Amino acid sequence: MSVDLLCMGEPMLEFNRQPDDGTGRALYLRGFGGDTSNAAIAAARQGVRAGYITAIGTDWAGDAFLRLWAEEGVDTATVIRDPEAPTGVYFVDHDARGHHFTFYRSGSAASRYMPAMLPEAAIRSARIFYASGISQGISASAADAVFRAIEIARAAGVTVAYDTNLRLRLWPVARARAVIHEAITMSDIALPSRDDAEALTGLADPQAIAERYLRLGPRMVAVKCGRDGALLATADGRLARAAPHAVDAVDATGAGDTFCGSFLARIILGDAPEAALRYANAAAALSTTGYGAVAPIPRRAAVEALLAR
Repeated sequence: MSVDLLCMGEPMLEFNRQPDDGTGRALYLRGFGGDTSNAAIAAARQGVRAGYITAIGTDWAGDAFLRLWAEEGVDTATVIRDPEAPTGVYFVDHDARGHHFTFYRSGSAASRYMPAMLPEAAIRSARIFYASGISQGISASAADAVFRAIEIARAAGVTVAYDTNLRLRLWPVARARAVIHEAITMSDIALPSRDDAEALTGLADPQAIAERYLRLGPRMVAVKCGRDGALLATADGRLARAAPHAVDAVDATGAGDTFCGSFLARIILGDAPEAALRYANAAAALSTTGYGAVAPIPRRAAVEALLAR
């Protein structure tokens, strides 16, 4: 079965620290993460057909992901099981400065992904192919595989979308900049965050960031600005802003992924970019009202209710 949105990257089992229960013990809620997996689930919850390209271990974490994707309606025909490598794991802790990650992904099944493993027919039949800086930062072979997937998509006329999602624990900023910006030159839709773009370009103003990335070649750039909302700029000169929403935020884990999946879903469903921006901004805000990357991702009814306020 062909899908509307085909995402590529690394899923990771999540352990998210919860508020202290008074015993002094660190209590962690088990959940699911991985930026492009989160985006695929967000898109599926908005009503589009999403699929995922990755490799996972033949471990209990890999089994748990297959159950999750089945429950969420994410197509797993392009998921490979690797009996010799584990599924990645990460922990999330919180303090006054926000949320912080500790990753255990070295040698993971997804990091062993290579260009020869790509499902070329599935990529050619998708409407949008989506990857991120993390998809490429986990290993050199994974970076090469994403570049090859983008080439396949472009040759078939498939729209390419890319999220910067910079993780400096994965690679030095100079290499990250070179790879991420090269991928953006090959993309139709760029989805940087303001924080990522500041580290990659030195720019802090969202409009300047959007203009910088438009010059690399995409026809559309949506800049995620966290608590300050989002900004959209297009190659034909359109500019739009989405104001922040007042919500009871407790955990921003996965909010940017929710934005990306929701934005691309609304583009697939026929929204104008400005409407997709407003929708994705609302979805991202709602995703911060619960703990974990996946559990709080909203469905369409909740997003539309927030927009109607």
